[in-house]
Amino acid sequence: MKETAPGDASSRVEVPSDYRLLVPREWFRIDLMQDRWRAQLKTFVDRQAEGRRVSGELKQDVWVTLRNTAEAGRARGAMEFFLLTTTRGGGLPASLLVSVTPLGDTPVEPEKYAAWLELREPEGSRRQGVSVVELPAGAAVRVLDATTLNFHVLMPGGVGYLTLSFSAPLTGMSGPMEQLCDAIAGSLRWVA
Repeated sequence: MKETAPGDASSRVEVPSDYRLLVPREWFRIDLMQDRWRAQLKTFVDRQAEGRRVSGELKQDVWVTLRNTAEAGRARGAMEFFLLTTTRGGGLPASLLVSVTPLGDTPVEPEKYAAWLELREPEGSRRQGVSVVELPAGAAVRVLDATTLNFHVLMPGGVGYLTLSFSAPLTGMSGPMEQLCDAIAGSLRWVA
């Protein structure tokens, strides 16, 4: 499918039909576009509880928290939810929510989108920086704070932004975790 890029009637840009993202094997993928996503989430919670002394109440609390996160993400256009659990205690050191933000009131140009995001953030936030970076998949707005790292990647054809929302509540978003998330974002490729 071909569409005209915003602001330039003469240029033709192919809108991607899909994307590819390299995520380490240890990250459990939940496809939020399928009706079976709740069963996939339950499988994840059950696997994490295997061989550990985990109460039914704790399993239920983890399930509810993750389910609520997935449902809120789906309401905002989330398509995939990746979870990483590698700690002995079963804590969730990292997650990735992949979603699409269609252009509406959102600025098309990444520089303007970055400025728009800066204005939306309240004073005294934990945010450490908003910048525009060039990924192999194209221009992206990178938003970093103490425990999250978000990439808003402009989709070819100007149809919206693909958002990669990383969260690392236990380890924080610095050092190796930040580098890993940068590498995952750098692996993004469009499929025509």
